Amino acid sequence: MTQQFAMVIDSAKCIDCKACVVACKVANNVPAGYNRNWIKEAVPVVKAGRNQNGHFQPGACMHCEAPTCVDACPTGATWKEKNTGIVEIDPKLCIGCGNCIPACPYGARFRNPAKRIADKCNYCPERRAAGIPPACVDTCPTKARVFGDIHDPESEASRLLSKYSGQVVQLINEKSNTAPHMYYLLATAPKGWVQEAKAPASMDAFTGVVAPGIKGLVALSGIGVLAMLGRQLLSRKDGGHHDNAAPSDKKPDKESSAASGQAAHNAAENTPTDSESTKDSSKSVGGTAAESKE
Repeated sequence: MTQQFAMVIDSAKCIDCKACVVACKVANNVPAGYNRNWIKEAVPVVKAGRNQNGHFQPGACMHCEAPTCVDACPTGATWKEKNTGIVEIDPKLCIGCGNCIPACPYGARFRNPAKRIADKCNYCPERRAAGIPPACVDTCPTKARVFGDIHDPESEASRLLSKYSGQVVQLINEKSNTAPHMYYLLATAPKGWVQEAKAPASMDAFTGVVAPGIKGLVALSGIGVLAMLGRQLLSRKDGGHHDNAAPSDKKPDKESSAASGQAAHNAAENTPTDSESTKDSSKSVGGTAAESKE
């Protein structure tokens, strides 16, 4: 069964200690001034008990089901891994163009100044390979973050989603719903910060002008090939008519040449030579003279 790794968050448990942010920076060598994850604050929105208190909302790349960052990437460096559901970045293919950054409605991407490529949360693959959860999950003192395969009914993340079915919140911008795989239990805040995904002008130009132009050229090339094939077919048909109409224009083939040569040779053998003709003439004259004497 295909996996879908996701993050299930009880934001009411977050105390804004930022241990998750620091742990992520250390584990993934994130450069100063940049973060792969964050904690947003809302004061006051969510009720806790009888009083209204401040609320903290952990977040990171949401590894969306329909990631707009994938569509914005011109080289295929960003893609969604089918077996895990994780949105990945291939550092060998990324050219650092930054097209994917405004295409993410959550602002989860940045251009890494040291690597000169796009960067974001990847759920700590080295830690997962070792059988331990991502650094942010492992470090959280209140266990506000839960990570796991939501397609596996035995995982804690899947059990939480089942337990709070119908009471789960996803942060979505209605103009660009990417179906994020980060789920908040019961309630969370703030909600209005998610941006509309925007494709860079260069990508708009490519998809709107360059790509259709390339398709048009390909279509014209195809038409040209078909026209050439049609012309060849017609030429073959016309060639048959010419053979019957004007045989004298044909060049003699090898067999015809050989037959002509043989006929000429036979004719030459049957034709008497000059000396033979003279002898025959003499005989004829002599014979006539003898007959006259008799």
